[in-house]
Amino acid sequence: MTPEEMETVRPRLEAFAAEMLGSLARRDQRAKGELYLRGLMLDGKRKSMQPMAERLGVDHQQLQQFVASSTWDWAKVRERLARWAAAHIGPEAYAIDDVGFPKDGYDSPGVARMYCGALGKRGNCQIGVSVNLVSDHASSAVDWRLFLPESWDDTKNTSDPLLAGAIQRRRAKAAIPDSARHKEKWRLALDMLDEVREGWELPGLPVVADAGYGDATGFREGLAERGLAYAVAVKGTTTAHPGDAAPERPPYSGQGRPPGWAYPDPHTTLRQLALDAGRSAARTVTWRHGSKTMKHNPRAEMRSRFLVLRVRPANRTIRRAADGSLPECWLLAEWPPGAAEPTDYWLSTLPADTPLRELVRIAKIRWRVEHDYRELKDGLGLDHFEGRNFPGWHRHVTLASLAQAFCTMLRLDPKVPAPA
Repeated sequence: MTPEEMETVRPRLEAFAAEMLGSLARRDQRAKGELYLRGLMLDGKRKSMQPMAERLGVDHQQLQQFVASSTWDWAKVRERLARWAAAHIGPEAYAIDDVGFPKDGYDSPGVARMYCGALGKRGNCQIGVSVNLVSDHASSAVDWRLFLPESWDDTKNTSDPLLAGAIQRRRAKAAIPDSARHKEKWRLALDMLDEVREGWELPGLPVVADAGYGDATGFREGLAERGLAYAVAVKGTTTAHPGDAAPERPPYSGQGRPPGWAYPDPHTTLRQLALDAGRSAARTVTWRHGSKTMKHNPRAEMRSRFLVLRVRPANRTIRRAADGSLPECWLLAEWPPGAAEPTDYWLSTLPADTPLRELVRIAKIRWRVEHDYRELKDGLGLDHFEGRNFPGWHRHVTLASLAQAFCTMLRLDPKVPAPA
């Protein structure tokens, strides 16, 4: 926003900041929080401390102290944000996603050489995992975790005391609490879902995620244990039995251990199950309307062809029922017109009577998070934090999420002409 546009909406920003930062005990902390939000939303290429302070006309040490060394609890702020988002954007799913923060050095917490989506390759970066409340018209990143690779966890390197000691010193320098340890990203996502639902009492919505999470059997089973339905992307090489397959128990010969229940035919891949069903099983589905109209698509309809099958995902780690049967769920496969085979696959535990269009719409609803991530990174400085401690990172991403929520609030209010 330009300074003039900011002045137009500033009364609303102050009211929003007062609501979101109401858990902060001190008045000066709440004032600095509103100041930081203004800095994130004002026009400017960089949203790190010094450039923001220059645009705001303040000493950057104010911002630095508020984010890096203050004592306010970011979890309390996120809880308020989550409750606001649940009330205002009409969320229909929890979307799990992660984002890379490219870094030059090795001192920032969690930094390591990993695949970074922002770079499109492996590089030096941090990775943040988020839980987002999402609908077709808005989303809000309401909880965050910083992924810590094993190289940042001394308990994973106990066989080398010198290395463990170096990691301990590195953690202390970055102010990483002892409770923060290496966990797979999908485990961090489950932890956040527990916090959002049990601690903050948000509703049990379906969960959507890309194949980085959907391919983890433990993640899918963790969602099922929590009573959460899901529609998660998976690879076509994921193995499964057809939905109508049933285990059998061979007759006992009287010698040795009695045979257990087993499926008579070997499992196959989701790709093969879709190919066996054939292109003719796919149906054209329009799941939403986009913004780019074309001569051949004047209504900007988002549409493709999809087929659905009932399947039973199969691998050694999936728990079976007492009769040896595997859990049944939906296989959703996108098979675009003209394509030789399906291009995308999802597994879903949405109810068996879910209409195809609704199944597709929920599976595809992640698009909104990707759209709003761009706003967070390109316009609101999500990845511009240059501090080198763990609390500072968490406070910065929390404040960037508040800034994005305020922009969403302006967009959702037809009476507000200011851009956001």
